[in-house]
Amino acid sequence: MKGHRYATVALAGLLCLLLASRAFSVDAPRSGPAMDHSQMDHSQMDHSQMDHSQMDHSQMDHSGHGGHAGHKMTLDAEGMVMNWNEDTLPEDCSAISRDYAFEVHAGTKYAEPYNGTIFGMSQHEFRVEPCSRITVTFINEDEVRHQFMVHQLPKYLYPQGMFHLEAAGGATKTGTFIVPSDNRTYLVHCDLAQHMEKGMKGQLVVGRGSVDLPSVPGVTANFRRDWYTDPVVLLGVFAGGLGFSLIGLLLFLWRR
Repeated sequence: MKGHRYATVALAGLLCLLLASRAFSVDAPRSGPAMDHSQMDHSQMDHSQMDHSQMDHSQMDHSGHGGHAGHKMTLDAEGMVMNWNEDTLPEDCSAISRDYAFEVHAGTKYAEPYNGTIFGMSQHEFRVEPCSRITVTFINEDEVRHQFMVHQLPKYLYPQGMFHLEAAGGATKTGTFIVPSDNRTYLVHCDLAQHMEKGMKGQLVVGRGSVDLPSVPGVTANFRRDWYTDPVVLLGVFAGGLGFSLIGLLLFLWRR
């Protein structure tokens, strides 16, 4: 019976070690603070429960819709383009500095290189010059809807400070916007529930940028890294488990 008690103590100690290693193996972000959504108003932007499959709104004027008042928007069965801007310069730009065209593919297969993700994009970082005009062609290769959203753009040009593409499964949407002159890093993501958390996150770096955003797949370190992928933690768990097992075995043999 005493031998069983020693074995139980050893197992309990091993469990405590595992829990402790889990608690102390959380990584801090590589640089900059965690994401700040305090300036983003998504209160009226959840389309996840809407079924557009039978609706064609491409010719409708949405300027009077409550949550989208002032937005430029085209909406049809294949998705939506909101707040495009092809020719109106930001106040701090005297001319278009350069034109960029990005073709961005979205789908589960683009998550394969990154552990812990489900959805992904073919490109997660976009670097452009200040005052540039950016055209994005968003190609959804999944069967579920995805979005390409840029936040914290100047609100006098982009209502709620955002540019928004949304494509139904298998659809393609294209839109254009112009960035201001300041060196800044903008959040790019899919706003559907859990899509960003599961990998659909990127950053648009204008000029020198401001600060890298955490947890951009393939670009910056995760804000919270999976503890079980840390070799130091794995080595510690193995060594601790081996030590407790040997102690339990020696005590068991000694008591006999």
